[in-house]
Amino acid sequence: MEVKTTSSPFGSRARTLVLLALRLLVESYPRELERLLGIPLSGVQRALGSLESDGLVAARAVGRTRMYRLDPRYFAHEDLQRFLLRLSEPEEELRSRIEALRRRPRRSGKPL
Repeated sequence: MEVKTTSSPFGSRARTLVLLALRLLVESYPRELERLLGIPLSGVQRALGSLESDGLVAARAVGRTRMYRLDPRYFAHEDLQRFLLRLSEPEEELRSRIEALRRRPRRSGKPL
């Protein structure tokens, strides 16, 4: 089963894919989500903005970059995590792209 393009549980396919990616990545930034999801940067930013205003995601500043994650203060955080994990099961392509991401340490010897 794949998340349908015409109907998505979170209002739009972009919002749903962003949530799925954040669930699998734990934390990310808009440019990385753009590359992973194949959605234009403006669409990713719009989805993140609306999800943040709905209280589903939280952002923090790291230098000049805004890092996003599922908001742990959301009243149904655990249920949302389980639902997104279940939704991500058929999204094999997305999961394989996320697993292929290389997150290297900044200096040698630093653990991932």
